[in-house]
Amino acid sequence: MKAELKALHDNETWELVSLPAGKRAIDSKWEYKVKFTPEGQVDKLKARLVARVRHQQCILTWVSKEEVYMKPPKGYTEAQEGQGLDEAFTVKDLGEMRYFLGIEVARNSQGTMLNQRKFILDILQSTGMEGCKPSRFPFPKNVKLSTDQGEILPDPETYRSIIGKLLYLNLTRPDISYSVQQLSQFMSEPRKPHLQAATHVIKYLAGTIDWGLYYSIPSSLTLTAFCDSDWGSCAFSARSLTGYCVFLGNSLISWKTKKQKTVSKSSTEAEYRCMSQTTSEIVWIHGILEDLGLHIPTPIDLFCDNKSANHLAHNPIFHERTKHLKVDCHYVRDHIQEGFLKVLHIKSFLQLADLMTKSLSEQHHNHLSFKLGLVPSAPT
Repeated sequence: MKAELKALHDNETWELVSLPAGKRAIDSKWEYKVKFTPEGQVDKLKARLVARVRHQQCILTWVSKEEVYMKPPKGYTEAQEGQGLDEAFTVKDLGEMRYFLGIEVARNSQGTMLNQRKFILDILQSTGMEGCKPSRFPFPKNVKLSTDQGEILPDPETYRSIIGKLLYLNLTRPDISYSVQQLSQFMSEPRKPHLQAATHVIKYLAGTIDWGLYYSIPSSLTLTAFCDSDWGSCAFSARSLTGYCVFLGNSLISWKTKKQKTVSKSSTEAEYRCMSQTTSEIVWIHGILEDLGLHIPTPIDLFCDNKSANHLAHNPIFHERTKHLKVDCHYVRDHIQEGFLKVLHIKSFLQLADLMTKSLSEQHHNHLSFKLGLVPSAPT
């Protein structure tokens, strides 16, 4: 705590003044953290003084293809040519990043690998499953979870804690995206079958503990996306699932499994809503990359395995069965006409987003996981 206060004082973080009339002061608090090495050894004890303000959502972005530089902020007159931060601030050079927020970073001459091996070990230990027999796929086959079937868990916090950890693990494990989405629906009143399904996911992680996302260096700066839906798959709401994955070159940078907000009356409608949501994600990512000064060529390829939805994207003919889709249709259609987007058909067995919308066989699951960039170790 003394070291933290000294650093704040040395950096002139604040100045002491009397509270003016009519003003309110926010509170502050100390946060304590034990820092560990990737091997699980205690590295140091950390104290941090934080202001108690509204929660903010943080977004982590990993860039392994290019070096990133930052200009001095406007109004900062002390900046000089060369690296002057070390003289102005109390900065400790920790070398290349190896471990950050539970994510291990491994580099070689070919690229960067991200995994959460230690985090999985912590999950196994906290659930008492260190010596469990691994399962071969993340979600039990032919299992339809329900909100009203099975015994209610006497301690729901155990289930919620597991799902919270799985949600964080999804940062580097898109292969559990579908499973986590399914399980996170029952946080309010978890039941025994829900916990059994969550345990099955943990057993799968025990057998794939070293898996991680690999980002290769020789990769082009082109965006490609895959989208897929599972029509009416929710057993208690009949709503469909949206699944998509977006690549920068051959590196996976965005993925999601999410239940659609409304019931779709056909597989085409479900697929088109999925296509619209994926287009929104592409537009957002493209904007970020452009702000970073990267030129992303267009049109951007979007692969969909529903021929009717593809046809509707290029030829929006509205009638009684599709007129309620006008907003989604026009949104996608406008980006196609502008030359920003190109919707292409792909065969179902090549659809990478299948992994986000359904439970697959072991062979197909592993095949798509590999195509997404999940590998057991960094290539040499």
